[in-house]
Amino acid sequence: MAGRATWELTELRSACDAAIDQLWAAEPNHIVVVGGGDQTDTYASSAIGSFAGYGLPLAVRLGGGDMSTGDPAATLPLSLTVGAWLLRDRPDRPIRVGHSVATDATMVECQALGASSASDSSRLGFLIMGDGSACHGSKSPGYDDPRATPFDAKVTNALAACDTSALLALDVGVATELLVAGRSAWQVMAGAVDASGGEWAGSVTYADAPYGVHYTVATWRPVAVDPVGAA
Repeated sequence: MAGRATWELTELRSACDAAIDQLWAAEPNHIVVVGGGDQTDTYASSAIGSFAGYGLPLAVRLGGGDMSTGDPAATLPLSLTVGAWLLRDRPDRPIRVGHSVATDATMVECQALGASSASDSSRLGFLIMGDGSACHGSKSPGYDDPRATPFDAKVTNALAACDTSALLALDVGVATELLVAGRSAWQVMAGAVDASGGEWAGSVTYADAPYGVHYTVATWRPVAVDPVGAA
């Protein structure tokens, strides 16, 4: 959808593709795509998302596969539609499902949803979709807000350090005022990681605000701990 400005997003696209590569390399049994939406809901791999409302007549299926035959009603929120787009060229296995989280959900609700997802006995891989503030500069969707830069820096540092406490401490009201779309999804992830336990390592490969909206691309992975007494 960027058209002639696509070159400005090349680094972001590459970082997203590399993150998906790492997700696949972890060999999960299931992939859970989590993103903000108008309401909290669950979507099967057959669910469809569409970019038609944003000027591009393109539909994608959460579980991948050819969309040239038919165009079922789109139900995925934008966050999960972008997630389905990132996964579009990947094999249809492992199976993926979607969780939308209401953008006004409380931290406790988000944390509980993440913990519930982590209780699944299968090996899960999470793809967390969420923008930072859309208030960077006078030409941004939310105009300029001096709180945007420190807010997004805090989030980026938390993602780099796998700091679940910092993510859970994000204020719902401030996030809403700064047009932050990722707050609820990040807190779901924090709840899942805390419930899983163990040590985690994080890496941030992109953090910038093209067009006044902040995007951070990061990966988290559990750190294997050697058994006591191992050489």
